[in-house]
Amino acid sequence: MVDAQALDEVVTFTSELIRIDTTNRGGGDGNEREAAEYAVGKLFDAGIEGAIVEKAPLRSNVIARIEGSEPDAPALLVHGHLDVVPAEAADWSVHPFSGEITDDGNGGMLWGRGALDMKSMDAMVLATVRSWAREGVKPRRPIVIAFTADEEASAEYGAGYLAESHADAFAGCTEGVSESGGFTFHGGNDLRIYPIAAGERGTAWLKLSARGRAGHGSKANPDNAVSKLAAAIARIGAHEWPVRLTPTVRAALTELGALYGAEPDFAHVDDLIGKLGPAAQLVESTLRNSANPTVLHAGYKVNVIPEHANAEVDGRMLPGFEDEFAATMDELCGPDVHWEFQHRTSGLGAPVDTPTFAAMREAIRKFDPDGHPVPFCMSGGTDAKQFSELGITGYGFSPLGLPPEFGYGRLAHGVDERVPVEGLRFGLRVLDDFLRHA
Repeated sequence: MVDAQALDEVVTFTSELIRIDTTNRGGGDGNEREAAEYAVGKLFDAGIEGAIVEKAPLRSNVIARIEGSEPDAPALLVHGHLDVVPAEAADWSVHPFSGEITDDGNGGMLWGRGALDMKSMDAMVLATVRSWAREGVKPRRPIVIAFTADEEASAEYGAGYLAESHADAFAGCTEGVSESGGFTFHGGNDLRIYPIAAGERGTAWLKLSARGRAGHGSKANPDNAVSKLAAAIARIGAHEWPVRLTPTVRAALTELGALYGAEPDFAHVDDLIGKLGPAAQLVESTLRNSANPTVLHAGYKVNVIPEHANAEVDGRMLPGFEDEFAATMDELCGPDVHWEFQHRTSGLGAPVDTPTFAAMREAIRKFDPDGHPVPFCMSGGTDAKQFSELGITGYGFSPLGLPPEFGYGRLAHGVDERVPVEGLRFGLRVLDDFLRHA
């Protein structure tokens, strides 16, 4: 088990990393250099050599390797991103880059952008390996650590670059763990559920464009680009996508159904979802493909009909149903609206009957014997997609102990992002135990 120093360090490191503004605004606008140097320094203090590699100046990634007690065992990749999404300070109760700790009567609350997504996990990794160095501990498997840039955009400067240009650093890695799993989800009836990600939907960020005849706003114009685009957007927004169950979602529904005393009737999934109480939100966004219109661009003056109109759509594709997604978009856009992928990644699925998944379950149960770890599929995506190009099977496991009514899904990327100090220490204990024995 990690020592007392690590339990303090994980809090300090999370706070200090939050104070380093690594906002990623997309389009190449980001700077992870200071955070990467911070991580390298903490690794160096533990006798671990970390290398900083960059595709472009200031878009920094860190790679390090720790040998295992069984050097011939398959290596495990542990990765976390250093960048965060933007935050408007005026909207927050505390400054989003303060890393402030407030007294909540239960050990304290640590505030700031990245507290959940995902500087707390980065801090847990650093605190864990430094504890090992002090104790002379080796994990069973060799471990490759990667702290990445640009996860909150396209991963072009981060995991995508690492997988393409530094693949040799990940030689021998068969599995990886990262964000969005292993946190406490309170499912009602005193159920503490710990969803572990064993899949994620693919990303399909789309650009739609329509072309028509420009003209005066007072004249009849049946060839109006804005009207064409608006009609397509309305169809996309109203479309009801069919249920498509992947193996990961089936496993999630089976285990959640057992917890709520509901038979996993896959022929009537919507009825089953209605029996899962609060836990329905763990699966309801991964039953189907989806497409949400998010951006509209058209016109420049109220009395001028523009020639062009454009829109952006956030699409998500279940693994194995990418072709169905594309065919549906063709149908919904129709002949008057062109669509194309701006950014595309495939969905992922990972087996839940492996020794690694069992080790994650066991680590959670060790520190919460009444907890219920279950598999689930993430509705969004992570750097696991890029590392999958190297044949690495990815899981979401960044454990945290969270109180009831905390709102993990609402706070990640949201206003007043924060993490309980004791929940962070719980996560450190769980992660340490898993990484030692996986």
